[in-house]
Amino acid sequence: MTLITRVGVRRVLDSRGSPTVEAIVETESGGRGRAIAPSGASTGAYEAIELPPEEAIAAARDHAVPRLEGAVYAGDQRGVDEVLRRADGTENFSEIGANSAVAISMAAAKAAADVLGAPLYQHLGGAFRGRNFPVPLGNIIGGGEHAADAIDIQEVLAVPVGAPNPADAVFANARIHRSVGDRLQGEGHSPGKGDEGAWAPAIDDEAAIELVADVTADVADAVGFEIVLGLDVAATELWTGDVYEYSETTRSPGEQREYMEELIETYDIRYVEDPLEETDFAGHADLTGSVGDDVLICGDDLFVTNTDRLATGIEADACNSILIKPNQIGTLSDTVDAIELGRDHGYEPVISHRSGETEDTTIAHLAVAMRAPYIKTGAVGGERTAKLNELIRIAEDA
Repeated sequence: MTLITRVGVRRVLDSRGSPTVEAIVETESGGRGRAIAPSGASTGAYEAIELPPEEAIAAARDHAVPRLEGAVYAGDQRGVDEVLRRADGTENFSEIGANSAVAISMAAAKAAADVLGAPLYQHLGGAFRGRNFPVPLGNIIGGGEHAADAIDIQEVLAVPVGAPNPADAVFANARIHRSVGDRLQGEGHSPGKGDEGAWAPAIDDEAAIELVADVTADVADAVGFEIVLGLDVAATELWTGDVYEYSETTRSPGEQREYMEELIETYDIRYVEDPLEETDFAGHADLTGSVGDDVLICGDDLFVTNTDRLATGIEADACNSILIKPNQIGTLSDTVDAIELGRDHGYEPVISHRSGETEDTTIAHLAVAMRAPYIKTGAVGGERTAKLNELIRIAEDA
């Protein structure tokens, strides 16, 4: 049976050395699940609220744990998540914290899978899942809120769309990352790394894009499959309220859209995340309409894994893809609802990590369970490779 008998919460470290929340859920038949909440740096204003871990843990122990222990079945994911919602009593988890809520929600799912003796992706997605795998987006050069004194655009990504399997894609991204580092060193840049393990050189945006494009083309020739480019602009971080402020220039909203169109055409970019600020539904719609169906325009800060905001975007024809981060909304049930609403209206889900990550691998299983076409979890770094290695294992074991 999957009746929850114990819920534990405690502080652990994330990849930035900051505290975050880990949850442990145990059931009456010995099932056990453990999950850790990630933390973002470039966060949307409409995300669910992440409380300081000490506060989130205390609030969860006071309000959520007593309602779960001995009362709810881990196998009833919507039941677990509804209890978390009722225990919090707010729309944005400002009482118990989205960090405690998402950790408990994910841990309950893992406990239920443990009882079944099934992998998490199969528990979440059903018996017929595990034959379709997401393409990993590899973060190669980064800046913005993830790295000081680097590029303005937050991420330049490698997208191995032609890889025959996850392992080939993962190793191709790692090879591109390593080769870009070698090139930067050779050019005298000696770059550090940002929060997600991407190189963070003091060069301008287009020099970074050109470098990744050049190296990506060489690696694609070597491995024998197509690899294209993607961008995470994180445009809200550049937005002053009137203009987009870059290191060397400013752009009006119209100029920003034109700049995005120019980059897409010049570098054959197939994926652009948050090209405009988080309230500009009309601008996202104009850009999506202008670039065509071959380019994914993905809303992160625009949608924050929230079905209400996604419904607004659907009405406006803003974007054709949604970034999915469970901690933005607080529970797996709400996360899946956002995926399904988007998919019903032609929005591709991209499952994503956060800049402050841990060894937790839930999102790899979620991406397989939901048949997501892409997963965004970096290219290197222990907390990033944890997800990538898990994706390789799932593909081999399925």
